[in-house]
Amino acid sequence: MRPVILLGSTGSIGRQALEVIAAHRDRFQVKALGAGGGHIKLLAAQAAQFSVSAVGIADAAQREDFISEYKSCSGGQKLPEIFTGPQAMEDLLTLATPQAVVLNGITGSRGLGPTLAALHSGATLALANKESLVAGGKLVAEALQRPGQIVPVDSEHSAIAQCLSAGRHRKGLVSPEVDGTSEVTRLILTASGGPFRGKKRSELAEVTPAQALAHPTWNMGAVVTINSSTLMNKALELIEAAHLFAIPPQDIVPVVHPQSVVHSMVEFQDGATIAQASPPDMRLPIALGLSWPERLVATAAPCQWDKATQWDFAPVDSETFPALDLARAALAASPLHPAVLNAANEECVDAFLSEKLTYLAITEIVEKVLTDFSAPPALSLAEVLHSEDWARQRAWHYIKQEKGR
Repeated sequence: MRPVILLGSTGSIGRQALEVIAAHRDRFQVKALGAGGGHIKLLAAQAAQFSVSAVGIADAAQREDFISEYKSCSGGQKLPEIFTGPQAMEDLLTLATPQAVVLNGITGSRGLGPTLAALHSGATLALANKESLVAGGKLVAEALQRPGQIVPVDSEHSAIAQCLSAGRHRKGLVSPEVDGTSEVTRLILTASGGPFRGKKRSELAEVTPAQALAHPTWNMGAVVTINSSTLMNKALELIEAAHLFAIPPQDIVPVVHPQSVVHSMVEFQDGATIAQASPPDMRLPIALGLSWPERLVATAAPCQWDKATQWDFAPVDSETFPALDLARAALAASPLHPAVLNAANEECVDAFLSEKLTYLAITEIVEKVLTDFSAPPALSLAEVLHSEDWARQRAWHYIKQEKGR
């Protein structure tokens, strides 16, 4: 039975991961759960359901509430060990072993520290926190203990990892290959296009938060949904793919695919393109993250090939959605520029959701912050965090200017 440590257990990824585990109790044992503390009743119920030995709660003020909730729903089970505070997730990972799988479903760049801790433990890392690679891709590469230690959980990167098995590929963070040769020419990264697919930039000047949050395919958190509408989510995934698969950014091609059935593709040197297709359901890549390289039984519904269907593909309109060009520029500038891009974007999205910033100004300000940033020569977790703090402050400098107009 494989031990599992689940970070971000009360979020969308975490809840679906526990659904998968509950259906395969003979395969997995949940050893520990970590969460921010915003849904303490749910965390207590999860801890009791899976009889975990430890929990991590980032908000230390929620400790007593967790104990109270756990006692009321656990039927007298022994209280798990409780870690609290900003380092709670890293503390939780002192329990990880090389036999375990750590699923990092934390949202935002605060997931980088736990990612590094999971890798240092020797555990397999099922990575759903894209910001770990965006903010600290080089640090993640340096922390890797063995080939194939990272299994991507984002649906697009899981799809690419699956497609890569059709040919030889140079060593990346995911591939266990040691041969330097590769048959891969390009990665095709699919995007739903969000709620504004087909719109011109001039048509988006008056977009409201409610309109940007109306995603046509996926039910996600507010920040991820806004990022999907600006295609910043795809920009972050491009950076993530460049690190995971050792592919130059210019050979990662985003395409708009509104049906969200083809989750990504790999093009090989002989002209063949291999695609991974399945109806939108995050339980499939989550299950693969837990069981890789094996596949679990009946995790999600397959495509219905006995019914007529249509799949559309179109190039990304970079003039309307400049985020992907910003991602390529950040990758080319320095290892720290992607962290700056992500942090500035988070602040701009927050300002937009609170109606302090217009929709189009999100990417405009991110570009300004990237242009202003001068990367220091050193690279460390401390420098990543410092660069992010600088980017957040710089973003608000421009946000206040926009608000004053």
